[in-house]
Amino acid sequence: MNARIDTAPADPDLDQRLGALSALAQRPVRVFGEAGAPTAGSLRADTLAAETPVALVFNGVSHAVMMASPENLEDFALGFALSEGILDRAEDCRGTSLRLADAGAAQLPPGVPGVEVHLEISTRSFERLKDRRRSMAGRTGCGVCGVESFASLDLAPTRLPARDWIAQVDLPTALHALGQLRDQQPHNALSGSLHAAGWAQLDGTLAQVCEDVGRHNALDKLIGWLSRTGRLGEPGFVVLSSRGSHELVRKCARVGLSALATISAPTATGVQVAELAGLRLWGLCRAPRGVLYASGLPAL
Repeated sequence: MNARIDTAPADPDLDQRLGALSALAQRPVRVFGEAGAPTAGSLRADTLAAETPVALVFNGVSHAVMMASPENLEDFALGFALSEGILDRAEDCRGTSLRLADAGAAQLPPGVPGVEVHLEISTRSFERLKDRRRSMAGRTGCGVCGVESFASLDLAPTRLPARDWIAQVDLPTALHALGQLRDQQPHNALSGSLHAAGWAQLDGTLAQVCEDVGRHNALDKLIGWLSRTGRLGEPGFVVLSSRGSHELVRKCARVGLSALATISAPTATGVQVAELAGLRLWGLCRAPRGVLYASGLPAL
């Protein structure tokens, strides 16, 4: 059973106002240095990626505020809850609703809307969340903010089960999947500043791509989509338009995703976490080359 998504709040204008939020924004800019351009530069309209404050609220308690692209926020919240260990399974989420934040109460400046994603979760999950007392805010870059202790980093994930298909995620397959990624990033094509996370089948065909200003957010949106559509346990692998840092590897391992391929290099800790989890990790996948940092195969 998938998590129920409830986006019909009492405010009759809410859907329209939420729909007005866009992942892209237009701003006037002045461009310099082009051939034939006037000394004062050329005035143009430029397309930029929007960053919207998104509060994740569990059973009425705000847990994290992230800067994210304002789309697919239900998937984002569900994926975050699963990949951060707040929920063990999608069924622990009883319902989800979107609300616009009160700009005055939130002390947001004019023109900066805020969105609250409210999740009703099981009592067991909520009690565990309160026990952890984690406070994370604004995580578009570092990936670990506000953890209480070294143990909270969770750098030794539970080892993934052996997959008899893992060797099929070879270099040609990884390159085939990553080669499709750019064409399935319409927002990045216009703004040039968004990350993407994609789900590839074992033949390298991309089934879904999620974009966001944050690489963690894009992965969480993908995880939420996989869970909501019942595909989280299917054979396949994740592709990312970023490096393979430890928290991205950990997110994949935590929800049972066994293979990851990235455009940039991983960090040393990312490789170590992949080896501990038994996750297959490709990095620096730029045709015709790629580096296998962790095989995902049992040690001989």
